[in-house]
Amino acid sequence: MSTTAGHLIVEQLERAGIRRVYGVPGESFLDVLDGLHGSPIETVVTRHEGGAGFMAVAEGRLTDLPGVAMVTRGPGAANAFIAVHTAHQDATPMLLFVGLIPVADRGRESFQEFDINAWFGSTAKKVVTLDDAGSAARVVDDAIFTALSGRPGPVVIGLPEDVLVRSVDAGTVEPRRVARTRPADAGLAELEERLASAARPLLVVGGEGWDQAASDALAGWAERHGVPVLADFRAYDAVPHGSGSYAGYLGYARSDANARRLDEADLLVFVGCVRSDVLSDGYTRGLEAVTVVVNPDADLKGHFGRLDQHLPVHVAAFADAISGTTSAARPAAGWLEGARADYEKFSTAQPDAAGDPGYVDLGVVMEILKQELDDDAVITYGAGNHSLWPARYLRHNAANSLAAPRNGAMGMGIPAAVAASLAYPGRQVVSVAGDGCFLMNGQEIATAMGHGARFIALVVDNGIFATIREHQEQHYPGRPSGTHMTNPDFAALARSYGGYGERVESTADFAAAFRRAAASGLPAVLHLPQDPAVRAPKTASN
Repeated sequence: MSTTAGHLIVEQLERAGIRRVYGVPGESFLDVLDGLHGSPIETVVTRHEGGAGFMAVAEGRLTDLPGVAMVTRGPGAANAFIAVHTAHQDATPMLLFVGLIPVADRGRESFQEFDINAWFGSTAKKVVTLDDAGSAARVVDDAIFTALSGRPGPVVIGLPEDVLVRSVDAGTVEPRRVARTRPADAGLAELEERLASAARPLLVVGGEGWDQAASDALAGWAERHGVPVLADFRAYDAVPHGSGSYAGYLGYARSDANARRLDEADLLVFVGCVRSDVLSDGYTRGLEAVTVVVNPDADLKGHFGRLDQHLPVHVAAFADAISGTTSAARPAAGWLEGARADYEKFSTAQPDAAGDPGYVDLGVVMEILKQELDDDAVITYGAGNHSLWPARYLRHNAANSLAAPRNGAMGMGIPAAVAASLAYPGRQVVSVAGDGCFLMNGQEIATAMGHGARFIALVVDNGIFATIREHQEQHYPGRPSGTHMTNPDFAALARSYGGYGERVESTADFAAAFRRAAASGLPAVLHLPQDPAVRAPKTASN
């Protein structure tokens, strides 16, 4: 039975188990949209291609399949580029389908024409254009496999509009599965020898592919053997924070204690991540310790400094392999206990005793959220100083409970909250958003309303781009430039979409406001005024 290439693309996505596609419609891929009519795949219509792309990144981060976005040629592809860069630097599996001009129109500066390979070639794992209608299913299957295998990342598929409508006799193909081979016994034995001779070993966890079994297994193994576990930047959900082995994180806004610990370690075992610039404070820390990397990427892209052993396996396979083993690891007395004590101190907020009634103390807010949120609540945020509070104070005890951009992209928090709610409708979802970050994709509240997504967004309003203002004050004191913002009434904006909105006038009002927002059953915004002079969490000690 013949079909069209556009319909075959949808059928292959269905066979692969894809549950949702996010996108803004375009005339360049009408036949794919027609194939989605009546499909079990939910078509989530977003209000901006950047929002669609970020939702796909979040879905790829939080589930076991790549997130899928669909946009049109030229302007649509340009708007989605930020998500491809995020997926690329974050090593997150994602597919971006881009409608293209007809084949015969190429090279003529046709309406909305662009070079898909030139645009995305340096930023995606693979860029492919569907010029052969009969290979549509194979191209989709290959894209999913590529996005998931090795170092995960984005794959961009160009769809010429005339190719999509061609009839084909081909059917779907059996989806290829990414193998998760067990690490070699010799490699595990070598790692055990290194652990046995180390006095100050550290595990650093990150990347994608963590499930609850892997998270629990690795954390339990580390706790039994006295090895502290630190999380890479914005990979804070890789292991449960309730484990006695978890000792906080590295990267931006890390504790001074963990920076020292990275310098003092005599063995570093990176699991799912590599020693990048962010976690090593710009390639200045932890460079000379004996180094083992557990990562399926054969090239170890982004790794810097010493490398003594590479186990090219998936984190789940590694965690399963070591879960039942006994280790000869004998860390120095108090090595794990001190790390855990430092974490407990660092992750407990220090409230402002004065308490200005005109502003909300985010430290107190985070402590309240610890009480209000379930263990499997999903937290999302974009980029900016507002993210320092949830990163430091909120606890992640479930895998796949954080969606935040490791490349520092603003605007991801709200789209990620939409995707998280759709992927996990039974879980609480909270997004912490800066005023600048929120307005980059806050329009996706309309998408939430249209598709039944529910979340609570805490919009931190200080009227400035605080991260940049902080840099200005360090390097150009007394000369703020280009960092002031004029903000709307965020609560009223939420209500205008049909959601719940409330302005919280003081810290004391937050707990009740949060409960009202949760009880509303709607996408909700709590507008939190913050003192512009407060740029980071208050603390007595790092």
